[in-house]
Amino acid sequence: MDLRFPIVHNGEYGIKDVLVDYSTPWVRQTEYALESAYMSSPFFEYYREDLFGIFDSHPRTLWELNGKLTGFCCSKIGINPPLCGSPVPEDEPAADIHPKHPSLYEPKPYWQVFREKFGFVGNLSVIDLLFNEGPESICYL
Repeated sequence: MDLRFPIVHNGEYGIKDVLVDYSTPWVRQTEYALESAYMSSPFFEYYREDLFGIFDSHPRTLWELNGKLTGFCCSKIGINPPLCGSPVPEDEPAADIHPKHPSLYEPKPYWQVFREKFGFVGNLSVIDLLFNEGPESICYL
């Protein structure tokens, strides 16, 4: 499958060519939002510097930024999945994930910062799992 993004660059469409816009303060806003939500989580301080270092390095393209963030999460959890550009065996079924279709996956509860106020909230993000469970995150996947 050839993925295309509607940005023209040198006459070609390419998802790898989409530049990150640093003209707005979204990096600081994102870091502030993560601090506000996860400052009291058990592993936030442990991962904060490395994660914020990715944002602060200002990768040029969205492809590069997403790759660094995905690599960070995978390495901290201790997994090494085949990522884009890696061949997937033909006998392996493709994942059918769609934001409007409910998942058949039933999340296993883990400790969360606001659990007393909201109870366990599943299907949040890998960052939520990582900040709350740290090295034990692999046990929840």
